[in-house]
Amino acid sequence: MLKIEGLCKNYGKTRALIDVNLNLTPGIYALLGPNGSGKSTLMNILTLGLRADSGQVLWEGMPIEKAGKSYREILGYMPQQQGLYDGFRGVDFLSYIASLKGIPKKQIKEEVHRVADLVNLSDRLKDRLSSYSGGMRQRILLASAIMGDPKLIILDEPTAGLDPKERIRTREIVRSMSQGRIILFATHVVSDIECIADEIILIKKGVIVEKGPQSELCEKMGGLKDLEAVYMHVFAEEQKADDYSHQEV
Repeated sequence: MLKIEGLCKNYGKTRALIDVNLNLTPGIYALLGPNGSGKSTLMNILTLGLRADSGQVLWEGMPIEKAGKSYREILGYMPQQQGLYDGFRGVDFLSYIASLKGIPKKQIKEEVHRVADLVNLSDRLKDRLSSYSGGMRQRILLASAIMGDPKLIILDEPTAGLDPKERIRTREIVRSMSQGRIILFATHVVSDIECIADEIILIKKGVIVEKGPQSELCEKMGGLKDLEAVYMHVFAEEQKADDYSHQEV
């Protein structure tokens, strides 16, 4: 179990997370909210990239900071930022990640080819990452996240830059891995998760405003027809602001 208790994080006067409390057991959880809602901050705390100002995160009852290596061994993380080593070939990058995860040397080649095949990159493993498109970079980051049979998989906007076919493939990969694992899938794109998530977590301005299965959320909000309607109901103000910010002046 992953337990989040009273998590708070500020950046100066900006409150990024406000008293976040969650209990996650095996299944797929969609962390849904617009850009700037606190999703990435929460992801970074869960992956030990940031420290919370207050509160704690527990894995199997132990604070993740104290668990250290044992926590990292069960964690698979796909960051939103595409920080890759452009001089590496795809096979080199995945082999390097496999070594960091402690996968035995004799198993690395097989594991690299297994995850590359899952994300449809087997034919590009010998190419340098500098030649990869944005979508290919997303796919190799997903491959690195699912290496080594992690029990907790955290995906931060995993379908960004993917074409429709690859978005569907990514959803199916996530669905196929959900048995016996906790998968936290952060996104602001409703269609990415509405058909695979066991539970939806709606985050707005650093606050968890609603959580539950899609059917329960629709019923709770007056019988809305689908998750897109729920999203627009909860985040209408933020969506208008985001649409306005993308208009040409």
